[in-house]
Amino acid sequence: MAAERIFDRAVSVRVRSCGCEERRLNVRVNIELLSISNPVHKKDLAVRLTDDTDPFFLYNLVISEEDFQSLKSQQGLLVDFSAFPQKFIDLLQQCIQEQNKDIPRFLLQLVSSAPALDHTPVSLNVVETNPFKHLTHLSLKFLPGTDAEIKKFLANCLKCLKEDKIMLEEKLKKTEEDLTRQLSYTQQNLSEKSRELDKLKNEWTSYTTALSNKHSQELTSEKERALQAQTQYQQQHEQQKKELENLHQKSIQQLQNRLSELEVINKDLTERRYKGDSTVRELKAKLSGLEDECQRAKQEVLSLRRENTTLDAECHEKEKLINQLQTRVAVLEQEIKDKDQLVTRTKEVLDATQEQKVILEESAEEKQRHIEKLETTIKSLSAELLKANEIIKKLQGDLKTLMSKLKLKNTVTIQQEKLLAEKEEKLQKQQKESQEMGQSLRMKEQEVCKLQEQLESTIQKLEESKQLLKTNENVITWLNKQLSEVQMAKKLDTPASAHGGGRAAVSPHGMPDRPSFHSSGINHPISPLYAFQNFLEPTHSKNGNSQCPVPKAGTLTLFSLSLQVQLNSQLLKLSRCSDAHTVPAAGHPANKENGDQLGLESKYFKRKDDSIPLRGLSQNTLNKEYPRPYLPTKAQPSPKAAGTPASAYFPG
Repeated sequence: MAAERIFDRAVSVRVRSCGCEERRLNVRVNIELLSISNPVHKKDLAVRLTDDTDPFFLYNLVISEEDFQSLKSQQGLLVDFSAFPQKFIDLLQQCIQEQNKDIPRFLLQLVSSAPALDHTPVSLNVVETNPFKHLTHLSLKFLPGTDAEIKKFLANCLKCLKEDKIMLEEKLKKTEEDLTRQLSYTQQNLSEKSRELDKLKNEWTSYTTALSNKHSQELTSEKERALQAQTQYQQQHEQQKKELENLHQKSIQQLQNRLSELEVINKDLTERRYKGDSTVRELKAKLSGLEDECQRAKQEVLSLRRENTTLDAECHEKEKLINQLQTRVAVLEQEIKDKDQLVTRTKEVLDATQEQKVILEESAEEKQRHIEKLETTIKSLSAELLKANEIIKKLQGDLKTLMSKLKLKNTVTIQQEKLLAEKEEKLQKQQKESQEMGQSLRMKEQEVCKLQEQLESTIQKLEESKQLLKTNENVITWLNKQLSEVQMAKKLDTPASAHGGGRAAVSPHGMPDRPSFHSSGINHPISPLYAFQNFLEPTHSKNGNSQCPVPKAGTLTLFSLSLQVQLNSQLLKLSRCSDAHTVPAAGHPANKENGDQLGLESKYFKRKDDSIPLRGLSQNTLNKEYPRPYLPTKAQPSPKAAGTPASAYFPG
């Protein structure tokens, strides 16, 4: 019988007993696979529950394959016997992971029917907590261990403890031997190194004594030489001193006066230097603020450029709309509204740009003021430094001590000048950037002015197109009036046409009236030239059986002469009206019989090549057989004004 341990860990379990409160208990779960080969090869699953603090706490469970089948059918398990141990271990591990939480998801419960765990059977439940209910995944019944089993378990525990003790004793012996070896080795090393240190100390003492002797001898010899030289120099010095005392007394008095002046100047310079340092710090802070403002201005410039690109695109769209206005006259009012909205938007953008411009100008003025202040301070400092340098150069040959101090001061001033030069370069760069910003703003203002001019031109063109539409409507109304008058005259002349048979009706001026063609579906009147052309054609070509008399050649010639005379007279009247540039009032209607002026301007009586003929006329027939005379014009009309129908020719 061989046993294979699979799981051995301590798990916290909630103990429930009859009539007692629920409590927690740390229980060690031991799972083993027992393989039995006599007389048949079998595998059993042995589960044991123990408590490390209580050696008499022992519960056992042995599950064979047959027992597992009954457990599977009772609890509805979906796992075979071979996979059951691993699944049970997985559930135990999930319980271990959740045991430290306040509201664990997986729990282990020991439930007993007795009030205490005293040799009574116990069931171990693996429970999952849901917000709805507690689900028991697995429930195993354990039996308490008998005295023999408890003794056997304790004997095994003692055996294991003894084995562990023996192992620990062996490990202790090995560690003690290793430590003793290391101690002996370290002691030997220490003794050797102490010997080496003693040798080095002896050598060092001998070397230091020899050096001290040599140095003492050298010092004595050098002292003697120095005494000899000192005596010689003292004698020379006393001689020179006597000679120079008189000169130095005078120079000392002058130098003392100069020293007092220089001390005063130095105090002033130090005070000014501190003031300059404070001003430099303030200027640095201001420069940092100016740099931030410059960055903001750059960002604003980028945004303005983007707005300019959008404005350019809108301008292109407006140009396209202007080109399309010639063909889309009916949709002009809606487009005008859209353009008004765009104009308001552009005005808003212009106002925003002007405000930004004012802000930038104010910031530039402030920067210039700061720069002027800095330049004045720099000039004053440079002048003062030049004066100090001149004074120092005069005193360099006289006083070496003052020279050393002044050299230090000069180095400090040079550094300050370098810093000031760097700051001047930065200020110049900022001035250049501000100038570039101003130029860019001027360019944008020019572009905005151009856009305003384009908008004004488009508005003027729209007004002209409206005026053209109004004039075209007047022309159409006038033509409709003329046609209605002709129809009324035709109705009045119907008795005269009844005597003529197949002839066309003749107007009071001797011209044929405009007939209407009921068979072709044309109810509107036809021009007199078209009627005259049809009148000249032989009637027998249309209807061979008709009995209408054909007019003679003499009558036809007289009719044509009278028609030409009437046309020439009307054309002369129209030319006179165009030369005089007189337009009659709207209230006076045109009268053909009396020869009054027509109620239209002279530009509508000019001949246009691209004009459309009147309704009912064919342009080819009129141009081929009966060419119309046109008025003499001073200047051809613009192509934009052309295109008004029925405004090129007015025969009267």
